Amino acid sequence: MYTQIYILRFPKETSDRPFIYQLVKEYDIEFNILKADILLQREGVMILELKGNSKHNVKAGLDYLKSLGVQVERLAARIRRDDEKCFQCGACTGICPAGALYIRRPSMEVIFEPQKCTGCSLCVPVCPVRAMEVSLAEEWVLPEELIV
Repeated sequence: MYTQIYILRFPKETSDRPFIYQLVKEYDIEFNILKADILLQREGVMILELKGNSKHNVKAGLDYLKSLGVQVERLAARIRRDDEKCFQCGACTGICPAGALYIRRPSMEVIFEPQKCTGCSLCVPVCPVRAMEVSLAEEWVLPEELIV
């Protein structure tokens, strides 16, 4: 099995199309929606975990999405740890639900595996030196007229 987490940005013209259904039906890809901001006739953003029998299946599905005008980016490219700032305190390891941050024993080194990260951002506020950076915030701002 091949599993990766992706950020999808789709134009308003495609917001009403069942493209996730097509990933399942045509490309045999399982999905898990981790976060979504989708409004009819508006641009949308979605974070998905995609799992296929092979890397080829997932790539074919992503090529299909790109052909519809959907921008596809691996989530790991948007999350990083500043190793210069991190002093290995381990505060982030207890809060990470995905196991992307953990302590390697017996060295007690804090390890970050971005490919496991779901982009939940829980690690950011608990880090005393703000060594974790998740650059998703600007994409998740709702248009002003929709803020209640």
